[in-house]
Amino acid sequence: MRCTLKPFEPDLDETSVGKCTNHLFFRYLYAYILTRNFLEGCAFFILGGFFMSKGLKLSEILVTVLIAVVFAVIYNIWNFVYKALQVTGLHFEELTYGAWFMAAIVAYLIIPKAGIAILAEFAAGAGETIVMGRFDIATMVYALLQGLACEIIFAIFRYKSRSAMVAMLAGLLASISTLPLDFAYGYLGEVAGWNLALYIGFRLISGIIVAGLISYYIVKALDQTGVTKLFRPATESDYDNL
Repeated sequence: MRCTLKPFEPDLDETSVGKCTNHLFFRYLYAYILTRNFLEGCAFFILGGFFMSKGLKLSEILVTVLIAVVFAVIYNIWNFVYKALQVTGLHFEELTYGAWFMAAIVAYLIIPKAGIAILAEFAAGAGETIVMGRFDIATMVYALLQGLACEIIFAIFRYKSRSAMVAMLAGLLASISTLPLDFAYGYLGEVAGWNLALYIGFRLISGIIVAGLISYYIVKALDQTGVTKLFRPATESDYDNL
């Protein structure tokens, strides 16, 4: 028996806006599964249910995805910087690694809601694979873990703090979350002990400074321009209140 999809014709009265949002989301999800990769589609399906259960608005999801797209481009450009520093042999490239966690932290500091960090990081990872022109499961796994690590920190503070300390803690945990994957994928199999210490130390520093502190100041600068007021009112306590 062939299953056919009926055209979606939403009734856009105030009581049905939420239902319309859900239908639109899963309609585009269905198209994504058909046109892209099955594993990516399944991941979006799981995350989509999570986001909708958390009550994220369609506008918040779209802004988060837009932020992710910007960082997807930055991630691909940043990869050249990372590889250029690898020639030193002293793992100075790890001092730049925190840039790959910034999407989650920047998105949360702009829209401090549950699910925003993991959505931003996963979407940025997906966007990165699209820019690369090929599906890379490792990139998606890293993105999910990094977003989840940031989400854990924000949840501990009940999504009420946008302080520099919280941003740095999120960057730190995100950097820690990548280390088991590095071992699993064999990136650290032949690294000497002293070199491994530099590798881990530099990555943790990068998570704190690049992902955490720089993201914090980027959003603070955006607040001063008034851009983020479209999504939330910014006050001094947003950044200083723990």
